[in-house]
Amino acid sequence: MSSMTRRPGRICRYPAAALALSLGTAVLLGSAPQQPAQAAPPPRPDQALAQWIDRDTVVWKGAQRHAAQLEFGTHGARLRLAPGSLSPAERAAYPHLTGHPAFTVDPRDRHLAPVALRGKLVAAQRTTDGRRTTTGVQIPGVLDDLYGARAQHAALGPVFGRDGWPTLSVWAPTARTVALELDGRTVPMRRDDRSGVWRVQGQRDWAGKPYRYLVTVFAPTVGKTVTNKVTDPYSTALTADSARSLVTDLDDPRLAPDGWARLAKPAAVPLRRARIQELQIRDFSVEDRTSRHPGQYLAFTDRRSDGMRHLRSLARSGTSYVHLLPAFDFATAPERPADQSRPGCDLASYAPDSDRQQDCVTKTAGRDAYNWGYDPLHYTVPEGSYASDSDGTARTVEFRRMVQGLNRTGLRTVMDVVYNHTAASGQDSRSVLDRIVPGYYQRLLDDGGVATSTCCSGTAPEHTMMGKLVVDSVVTWAREYKVDGFRFDLMGHHPKANILAVRKALDALTPQKDGVDGKKIILYGEGWNFGEAANDARFVQATQRNMAGTGIATFNDRARDAVRGGGPFDADPRIQGFASGLATDPNSSQENGTPAEQRARLLHYQDLLKVGLTGNLADYTFTDTTGHRVKGSQVDYNGAPAGYAAAPGDALAYADAHDNETLYDALAYKLPPHTGPARMQVLALATAALSQGPALSQAGSDLLRSKSLDRNSFDSGDWFNALHWNCADGNGFGRGLPPAADNKDKWPYARPLLADPALRPDCATIRGASAAYRDLLRIHATEPAFGLSTTARVQSALSFPLSGKDETPGVLTMRLGNLVVVLNATPDRQQQTVRDLAGERYALHPVQARGADRTTATASYAPASGTFTVPARTVAVFRRG
Repeated sequence: MSSMTRRPGRICRYPAAALALSLGTAVLLGSAPQQPAQAAPPPRPDQALAQWIDRDTVVWKGAQRHAAQLEFGTHGARLRLAPGSLSPAERAAYPHLTGHPAFTVDPRDRHLAPVALRGKLVAAQRTTDGRRTTTGVQIPGVLDDLYGARAQHAALGPVFGRDGWPTLSVWAPTARTVALELDGRTVPMRRDDRSGVWRVQGQRDWAGKPYRYLVTVFAPTVGKTVTNKVTDPYSTALTADSARSLVTDLDDPRLAPDGWARLAKPAAVPLRRARIQELQIRDFSVEDRTSRHPGQYLAFTDRRSDGMRHLRSLARSGTSYVHLLPAFDFATAPERPADQSRPGCDLASYAPDSDRQQDCVTKTAGRDAYNWGYDPLHYTVPEGSYASDSDGTARTVEFRRMVQGLNRTGLRTVMDVVYNHTAASGQDSRSVLDRIVPGYYQRLLDDGGVATSTCCSGTAPEHTMMGKLVVDSVVTWAREYKVDGFRFDLMGHHPKANILAVRKALDALTPQKDGVDGKKIILYGEGWNFGEAANDARFVQATQRNMAGTGIATFNDRARDAVRGGGPFDADPRIQGFASGLATDPNSSQENGTPAEQRARLLHYQDLLKVGLTGNLADYTFTDTTGHRVKGSQVDYNGAPAGYAAAPGDALAYADAHDNETLYDALAYKLPPHTGPARMQVLALATAALSQGPALSQAGSDLLRSKSLDRNSFDSGDWFNALHWNCADGNGFGRGLPPAADNKDKWPYARPLLADPALRPDCATIRGASAAYRDLLRIHATEPAFGLSTTARVQSALSFPLSGKDETPGVLTMRLGNLVVVLNATPDRQQQTVRDLAGERYALHPVQARGADRTTATASYAPASGTFTVPARTVAVFRRG
């Protein structure tokens, strides 16, 4: 979601200014007060204003345009630099460097580049006044130029031959030496000078043994040569807490669960028809008393548990995928149960609006078993804290059994992958990539510092070998773990070309050769546009508009904001939207504006929702609420086009996800005290469930899931996060004030809500909301009109017959083939008369007519006038019969 913040040590994914920029909002920055002149701070040891972009060219920000040199070694060795300019190809590859002084490496010295890159490297110049100025040198570009073409085809990590003998390989072109520390002894490795890859041929008895690489390399962050003991970036297995890699062959039959080779998957659902449940592995089962494996991968094999029964009911209703929050090896949860702390309080004994729960949970948050996992350590090994035994290959077997369990329930599996940053960089013990090739895998700013717009150490998938790592890792998850889809975190920080390379590599996988059909694997991600890469500053990004037409979806924040109202950084969380009572059921917040302002904003939100229901199509034309004929791309969204999709399937609809308050909690804040959230929750979910294109909902949203108003629960432990499948355990609301770090400013609003027993729904309310949502899924799954494949087909089949100046505020009426959908978000029964349908025979869809919600069952149609009558706070689907 485009509004995520996390505390230091985890991820603070979206600072407010970055969010505003990503949405196209103009941000006015106030002028800083004048300060007395001060001496310039001394340069950092790792400051690097020069960038060696290929073997011929160096760019040096701030240099003078006359001769300079690159100095290396201890005996005055140098490469001479003459003033030059960037070629058209170089300007295209490095648009952010255009305008900075460029230098050409003397052709007589270019052969020295491989040696110069394996030690301390300094750019030096005498200024016109005779002063000597120096700076460090960024080297990713020249490394790619020298080694990338060969290295990108290398097989890295442990690779087993047919004879069972392993070869271990690591790319470390700047290292002076690399050795293998294997099971307590040191084995030398040999360097391939053409690729920069170091290799060692092993023996059969190496299988299963722990290892690390001993990499002797110059580390700019500390200004000296170091010998780092580092695990393998291409690890296939790990010991507990990621202390060592293991020499492991993922094709070893002993790692295959029974039936793995013959696993029959549910029928693949095209992305445009996908209905996805977003789920965190520990949340799913840790408080499920019927699960035999609480908090573990194996919980998805407990077919009779409450959680699996619920997933099965969703699958039967039309849910097609489960999207798992990060399940790769991450840095912040101790993997051994004995090392995991637990809150030392009787949390259930405190009042529902108490601050004691959050205080107790926070004290152990850094050492408990809980984290969302957006802090990658090893990209291609399952996380150990979810395994029954984190030390060894149990995690491999049990991840595969989890995929089996989901597939046998009728659900395909999506992995949330986080290649845009690492848990740490430099010489930090949690830094893997940067301690092997310092300054390469991380994206560096103009001064040589690591980019942190993701609020972690950003990676650079635009560099050949980081881009290769992304592709290789995804292919491994697809081939070796039979994962059916991937959701890319902060996908806009990837080049579009990198994500398309992933798509191409997956498409090459076949059942005959690889055991999976790669063409049926779905891809989607967060296409936000912010940070140092914003507006294609460094490359063409994988952002919302850029990915249109690729078949790879991006999250649609336009309809999400319209249905919820307000934004994640509102000081007052009561700002309302379409499904939270704006204008039609106002609360007391002055931030909502005057009645006239509320009405105008509500009608604009309805236009955003119409675009969303089409699949957020840029070229879909309709009459907006001002009476003008417009395209989706002409509807405004904070200064940006609302519609950006080229076809259904380009935009993924959602009303809530793991980021920010759950939908129930947002509605609890926004709806006035007399209005219960349950019916509005179903209506809000319907705006995504009944849209063209894919849709996602957070697990438990159909059960009115609450996190006790926590807007950022990444490290809030089981108490605030666990799913409650048994309605007798409540929905999570009233488990205390949410953790202070991200929520204390909202406590004055939260306290009276959490103390209100009316906001803690009973079993009948929870079951009723879930059943009503499943009815919507059944309608979507059984009606072909919800799966239109092109803009032309949507334009022909879908319309908003009552849109225009006389449109009813708070009511949306959509005609889709032989269906009419009415979303009534008002507190009153509404009549919608479509005169063109007078005389036609419509009736409430049989799924809803026989469904669990008897209020919806009272919706009716009068054929003489073409009038649809829909109860308050209800979505009703009518079918021509």
